Amino acid sequence: MPPAINKSRVTEGRPNPLGATWTGLGVNFALFSAHATKVELCLFDDAGETELERIELPEYTNQVFHGFLPDARPGTIYAYRVHGPYEPTEGHRFNANKLLLDPYALSHVGDLQWDHALFGYTIGHKDEDLSFDERDSARFMPKCRVVDPAFTWGDDRRPRIPWERTIIYETHVKGITKRHPLIPPDRQGTYSGLSSREMIRHIKSLGVTAVELLPIHFFLNDDYLLQKDLVNYWGYNSLGFFAPARRYARNQDFAFAEFKEMVARLHDAGLEVIMDVVYNHTAEGNEKGATLSFKGIDNASYYRLLPDQKRYYINDTGTGNTVNLSHPRVLQMVNDSLRYWVNEMHVDGFRFDLGTILAREPDGFDTQSAFLKACMQDPVLADVKLIAEPWDIGPGGYQVGNFAPGWAEWNDKYRDTVRGFWVGEEGKAADLGNRLSGSADLFDHHGRKPWASINFLAAHDGFTLNDLVTYDEKHNEANGEENRDGHSHNLSHNYGVEGPTDDEEINAVRERQIRNMLATLYLSQGTPMLLAGDEFGRSQQGNNNAYCQDNEISWFDWDYGERGERLVAFTQRLAALRQRFPVLRRGRFLSGEYHEASGAKALSWIKPSGEEMEGADWEDPNTRCLAKLLDGRAQESNIRVAAHDATLLLIMNAHHDAVDFTLPAVQDGAGWIRLLDTNLPDEEEEEPVFPIGESYTVTGRSCLLFCLKTQRRRAR
Repeated sequence: MPPAINKSRVTEGRPNPLGATWTGLGVNFALFSAHATKVELCLFDDAGETELERIELPEYTNQVFHGFLPDARPGTIYAYRVHGPYEPTEGHRFNANKLLLDPYALSHVGDLQWDHALFGYTIGHKDEDLSFDERDSARFMPKCRVVDPAFTWGDDRRPRIPWERTIIYETHVKGITKRHPLIPPDRQGTYSGLSSREMIRHIKSLGVTAVELLPIHFFLNDDYLLQKDLVNYWGYNSLGFFAPARRYARNQDFAFAEFKEMVARLHDAGLEVIMDVVYNHTAEGNEKGATLSFKGIDNASYYRLLPDQKRYYINDTGTGNTVNLSHPRVLQMVNDSLRYWVNEMHVDGFRFDLGTILAREPDGFDTQSAFLKACMQDPVLADVKLIAEPWDIGPGGYQVGNFAPGWAEWNDKYRDTVRGFWVGEEGKAADLGNRLSGSADLFDHHGRKPWASINFLAAHDGFTLNDLVTYDEKHNEANGEENRDGHSHNLSHNYGVEGPTDDEEINAVRERQIRNMLATLYLSQGTPMLLAGDEFGRSQQGNNNAYCQDNEISWFDWDYGERGERLVAFTQRLAALRQRFPVLRRGRFLSGEYHEASGAKALSWIKPSGEEMEGADWEDPNTRCLAKLLDGRAQESNIRVAAHDATLLLIMNAHHDAVDFTLPAVQDGAGWIRLLDTNLPDEEEEEPVFPIGESYTVTGRSCLLFCLKTQRRRAR
């Protein structure tokens, strides 16, 4: 194969767009650095192993070094060397001996090989990171590849699922497909595998409308994990924000095309694609981390440094560094990345890891931060789903409910309250009422809607639902940290035996508790997020921090047997109920106020006597059985007219004993139709009807859903 570049003709080129851009007549290279003195473009052979040339970018415009190579083409392998002061105490860590990746690279070649030559300072030197290392890092570095972004999308269209109808399925590209028996071996663990007919059929059967993928931006395996024969499995260690991870592609050199094909196939099935993105930190670590890209291009611009000690990094992420979104060029890079994934890769939304950091200015979290304002006014980003993980470890980092209008947020208060209620904690009734109703106490302001609350009971970080009812304690020994890692406050319970058991009574309780939590999730106001695999009882063997487990601990076992099949069928029933009854997914917060226009209260809370709950009932720490009454006549929006939806009664009993519950009287009611009872997991051929005022025995630790049978037909 001929070399990627024949001769080094170079012209001035343009300062924008940033990155390596194929124009059809050559490639324009543009790299931002506010403090560099010179930038050299390094060209490599097609294997990315031999450096062929170094070409100084000839022009510097608006803090951008740029040049145009008319003889370059898609497939050209390149990287940079950036010259400038090496003054760590002033925040500058330029070292032209270190090969650097383009922050705007669309594709990469090769893998990082950890070596001391990757560090800008000499490891082991008495001056530590103040020393200067002269070794060339090129042979240990991956390289960048110029890409022609052209792709035949055909008639691909974004599904544009309304938030009110959205059900999110959080998963990992490799984990969900690696062991699927119906996916060919060469497609297992890949983007192609995720878009297979078999995977799509299963996901669609759950009523899911959006697939949320753990990070697929180009990321690295941490050296300390590799030394323990582990890897960064989750992917929260980004180094390139424009390139899909090659490790998930059948043909790694064409990962970008395979990702696009996956998106197109998921869209064909009516499924949206949401990316979990990590813009809060990079893989370069703190002052003792490697020099791989940003640190060597312009450390003082890309990272937040301590104002009075610029040698050191602000570490609001717990990973060593924090990306500086207060800098306009860094903010531009993040927004350019987001627009690229929407416009070029056709994704439908983003979940922002440690989202508080993105809205953090030097003086703290700010709802008027540059990032939030940039997203709000951007016509591309304003049209996709934006989800924040609304916390970080910095001062004032917990911000659930405080993001700007238009954003949705992971609601860990929902997770903890519902887990605590079902595990039998005292005093959860009042908080539970808020969580089941869209968490109005957190989100009902500035015109925000119930969908802003992303309700979840399990996520990638923590126990699966199965393990939540199987283990009292975390079991992370496989992580090599003597079980010290991971959260210890899991609100879990093993119901008598730690781990799997053959005890039928214990297993019956565990299965019912899983059904209770799944039912709560699907039948609450807000946006449900299901952790992939919970629909069939996936286990991680008690590991609640499987970030480094690229093995059977994390890979889904699709041989889940009859027990898993019954749980899948139950989950499908829940999804069908949520879609069947619009009152479960109203676009406005429900209140207990009486509306004359509809002649009803949208929401009432009922105690076992069949009467409405009062203040003392909410304050009673032993209130563990209550019901949520959703009146289908209540107005759907602020337009003051009655609706014609079904009226539903959701009964939840967290007592370990049965409770006799009087089915309440409702205007026009002729009886209550039982739609669901978690003590009766299999779907009934007929939905039985129970008289108004009848005492229904609610099994201990169970959840039921009834629909009002009316004297005149009004339910739709």
